[in-house]
Amino acid sequence: MNQWDRFLTPYRQAVDELKIKLKGLRKIYDLEQDASPIEFVTGRVKPLTSIIEKATEREIPFDRLHEEMYDIAGLRIMCQFVDDIEIVVNLLRQRKDFKVVEERDYINNTKESGYRSYHVIIEYPIETLEGQSKILAEIQIRTLAMNFWATIEHTLRYKYDGDYPPEIQKRLENAAEAAFSLDEEMSEIKDEIQEAQRYYSKKRAKKHNQE
Repeated sequence: MNQWDRFLTPYRQAVDELKIKLKGLRKIYDLEQDASPIEFVTGRVKPLTSIIEKATEREIPFDRLHEEMYDIAGLRIMCQFVDDIEIVVNLLRQRKDFKVVEERDYINNTKESGYRSYHVIIEYPIETLEGQSKILAEIQIRTLAMNFWATIEHTLRYKYDGDYPPEIQKRLENAAEAAFSLDEEMSEIKDEIQEAQRYYSKKRAKKHNQE
């Protein structure tokens, strides 16, 4: 096992474990037949090239990556409604299997680009052959609309290296506002949507039982 494989192994383990645990929260809501604030969960370990680029840019030596780069392990929790984000953040704060060390609210404090999301940085214990190791991981909580915008913006940022033409910049800003307006509209009819989803789930379950 080379140096990088050895370094990244606990991060891969953390992502795998956290995905199972966070998905488990949704299953609990499903069992209780209650509307889940979690739509779905994804996770990844930052690509090695991205780690090296970021470390070089910020002048972080290899032996300080563990302490200074908090997003090597990354999880993303998608929510249907903006109100769900606060519910999820409170659930994370109450967990006993990891410690929340920092929160970054880019929903009430939107980035200049239009980016909206809520970031929670945690300290997560990993059991290794050498004993317990604590690593940093970032959990991003956002709505589906916020995620759509962020995914497109991320792709464009690589194409233009962050230096957008004025027209593209303006359209991104307009799109961010449109996405947020969509979230606000959906929140206004949240009760109707969730009632319809419960009805559909019961109907589907009944059909499944009859087959």
